[in-house]
Amino acid sequence: MEPGNGTQISDFLLLGFSEGPELQPLIFGLFLSMYLITVFGNLLLVLAVASDSHLHTPMYFFLANLSFVDICFTSTTIPKMLWNIQTQDNVINYAGCLSQMYFFLLYAQLDVFLLTVMAYDRFMAICQPLHYMVIMNPQLCGLLVLVSWVISVLNSLLQSLMVLRLTFCTVLEIPHFFCELNQVVGRACSDTFLNDLVIYFNTVLLAGAPLAGIVYSYSKIVSTICGISSAQGKYKAFSTCASHISIVSLFYSTGLGVYLSSAAPQSSHSSAVASVMYTVVTPMLNPFIYSLRNKDIKLALKRIIGVPVM
Repeated sequence: MEPGNGTQISDFLLLGFSEGPELQPLIFGLFLSMYLITVFGNLLLVLAVASDSHLHTPMYFFLANLSFVDICFTSTTIPKMLWNIQTQDNVINYAGCLSQMYFFLLYAQLDVFLLTVMAYDRFMAICQPLHYMVIMNPQLCGLLVLVSWVISVLNSLLQSLMVLRLTFCTVLEIPHFFCELNQVVGRACSDTFLNDLVIYFNTVLLAGAPLAGIVYSYSKIVSTICGISSAQGKYKAFSTCASHISIVSLFYSTGLGVYLSSAAPQSSHSSAVASVMYTVVTPMLNPFIYSLRNKDIKLALKRIIGVPVM
């Protein structure tokens, strides 16, 4: 194929997990199970928050938004992967690859912002309890979510437009189960310096800055908790943050680990495996982590499904 711009490239090949054919049914069943658990678990959490007036608070509002985004986040990659395994056809066309990459970046960035907003919410609840309900009013909560959406949409649009300027010289093999930005850019035959620069600043500004905000919030939270005199008070304050800390740690440790190691060619297959942690496992665990230790959510889920929740 002669060199040309992106519109002349018709196909990409998603190699996914290129194990032998005998393992494909096992991989299909595993990912289908995780996807269904993710969708139904997060959907139940959204319904629980929406249906119970006791959960109409800033913390649960942000949690419901996070669950909705996690459903969308997982749905951008897993259905296509399952279809590829079922049909034994790893081809995705150029428009489909670009669309998948756009929505993946959108929902991944939303995850980052919502986790940051939730850290700010916990900071206000623990460090400024007397002013919490005044400051974290519905207008501010809605504005924080809206701003998160706007920035995420603009960022995804910028990254996708940057890919459109690249030239690809042949049918591309992507050693991943979805069109991941770094993998696509790394296989262009034109100069990618500007793309790499945008990706670098994006990572620092839109991933590193929120992480710094989360770390700052929790440093203040820990300082405030240490100043609480009673052990019961300390435990109660910390228990409201434990679930969020778990999700943040899992999401950032796996996500940043994948992107920091993606420059090494030999890590392509291991990068695909590691990506499963933050693209599939973390969204699947969210509803369990947030509900297992939360009596309010347990009661709301009990009213929805009609059976006790452990």
